[in-house]
Amino acid sequence: MKYTNRKQAILLLNDGTIFYGKSIGIEGTVFGEVCFNTGMTGYQEIFTDPSYFGQIMVATNAHIGNYGVNDEDVESDKIMISGLVCKNFSFTHSRVNSTESLQDYFAKQNLVVISDVDTRALVSYIRDNGAMNAVISTDTENIEGLKEQLSKVPDMKGLELASKVSAKEAYYVGEPTAKYKIAALDLGIKKNILRNLVKRDCYVKVFPFDTTFEIMSEFNPDGYFLSNGPGDPDPLYGAIEVAQKILSADKPLFGICLGHQVIALANGISTYKMFNGHRGINHPVKNVITGKGEITSQNHGFAVNKEEAENHPDFEITHFHINDGTVAGMRMKSKNCFSVQYHPEASPGPQDATYLFDQFIENINNGRSN
Repeated sequence: MKYTNRKQAILLLNDGTIFYGKSIGIEGTVFGEVCFNTGMTGYQEIFTDPSYFGQIMVATNAHIGNYGVNDEDVESDKIMISGLVCKNFSFTHSRVNSTESLQDYFAKQNLVVISDVDTRALVSYIRDNGAMNAVISTDTENIEGLKEQLSKVPDMKGLELASKVSAKEAYYVGEPTAKYKIAALDLGIKKNILRNLVKRDCYVKVFPFDTTFEIMSEFNPDGYFLSNGPGDPDPLYGAIEVAQKILSADKPLFGICLGHQVIALANGISTYKMFNGHRGINHPVKNVITGKGEITSQNHGFAVNKEEAENHPDFEITHFHINDGTVAGMRMKSKNCFSVQYHPEASPGPQDATYLFDQFIENINNGRSN
């Protein structure tokens, strides 16, 4: 594909604001909630993260595509974002182990991309006005028609999206002879979470999002895991019930991101939609237990109600986000259960929090000895 065929394109926000740019040669129109990621690297991992399903991604890094893509840096089997907005799109790339250009990668999956946008102004606008629905399109002569279509796009609040990205059938990861058996509920699980569990001698059975506790327990796991994923946790009634039954059975439980929120809801602690959310690989978190700081990878637009978590007699907040004080981690006092709002598996991001997988294994061992 030649990059000379670059039509004018627009980003139209739900409040009527328009940002102009150019397509990278892929024509079309896509809708989603616009959000931004502050990571300076790891764009392929971000684009394939199921937690971003239904969202138009704005990259704050000025250069996207400069190192191409490869077959290893993926967190799912396809691109999950609805579309991309960036400043400078690199049509040429340089990397020893790249397999193709980002443009070719996008073209195969028909992802609409708008570049040459003043992303500094755009991100500033989103920060001031909050995350909102938007459309990116090469159909620049149909502004009123795009506005009408955009008005019909459902808000992220109340939107259940785990069913759109979860596995359709259960599958296994790791060696059957591994020391530990983990039952993972797939709400939009990242591949590197599974890699981290396998690395710690786990044999993982990954179950679709609507699997019951009874079916999961037939695997006779040593521990249970609730994964990350997209959308509002509130409509995930089945997953919430699974969490409640795991806790009633007093089994080891670990939750990440959406799974963290599901654990809160399972215990009567509410969640809420954030004004902007946290998305990037440089978010500072404090571990209350150790007193240490962590630089973390985060991707979420919902959060756990801090006041309710603090006042819950069976919960202890273990981590908080240093920038805004939101709940970043918690554990139960009477159950073998803990969770974090961020991504200890990184991909992309720093490795400061990988110890949490070790903590999960330690909790399983403690459960075995009790």
